[in-house]
Amino acid sequence: MTRRPRVAIVGHVEWATHAHGIFPAPGQITSLRDPFDEPAGGGAVAAAQAAALGAETLFFTAVGNDDVSTRALEILRDHGIEVRAARRATPLTRALSVTDATGDRAIALTGEPMGPEIGDALGWEDVATMDAVYFTGRDPASLAACRSARVLVATARRWPLIAPSGVEIDVLVASASDPDEQIPDDTLGHQIRALIRTRGAAGGDIFEGGMRTGAWGAAPRPGPELDSYGCGDAFAAGLTVALARGDELIDGVALGARCGAQTITQRGGLRGLYRP
Repeated sequence: MTRRPRVAIVGHVEWATHAHGIFPAPGQITSLRDPFDEPAGGGAVAAAQAAALGAETLFFTAVGNDDVSTRALEILRDHGIEVRAARRATPLTRALSVTDATGDRAIALTGEPMGPEIGDALGWEDVATMDAVYFTGRDPASLAACRSARVLVATARRWPLIAPSGVEIDVLVASASDPDEQIPDDTLGHQIRALIRTRGAAGGDIFEGGMRTGAWGAAPRPGPELDSYGCGDAFAAGLTVALARGDELIDGVALGARCGAQTITQRGGLRGLYRP
């Protein structure tokens, strides 16, 4: 592909505060260190990573009616993303992501997650012109619209929505260690053409037609592990961009792994974007 690949991300954005420390147990008070704020969430991080890889990136999302919603849109557009955002009548969802000494993060949300819906006037017909879409939304009708793209990638976190929809997914991305991302084996070859199961530092596996058809090792990290926030989202974005430009699946997971390895060496979701 000589032109830039066209990629759409369908999902959520939230205003996140990242800090070092630990969440307190009931009745305790703890101090968090080195806080900073940014727009984040699975959709926002994936869109920023896709744009950093050189893709023409459309981000379908929803935001609130407050000042941080406007600031979030400004920052994401500064990353080269075409953001198409519906406005809701409530404040933007807030997140507190706390990273401990191991680099792993825990997240608390305030407010309900916001996502775009097919009834929002966002130009959904443009999805049909996309080389690939990464879906991490919550609206079944917008999922069906995304099937008009050449390639449809989705997160296994949305499996409860995907399964009853009957929409065929080209690649479903799941974490082997996350109980919320497990799916029945008999869906492979029926509703899902390929399943990517990531295993963190151990790489991951590829399943097609109910069989394990490939695997990859973890990409080398360019620095120490600081913060796991956004690693899975960056992986999914790299995979989606690779498939959008016509790469083979094994090459797509390799690019995704490099994105995840870069992200984990920086704090937050937008500071560690992989730029080849």
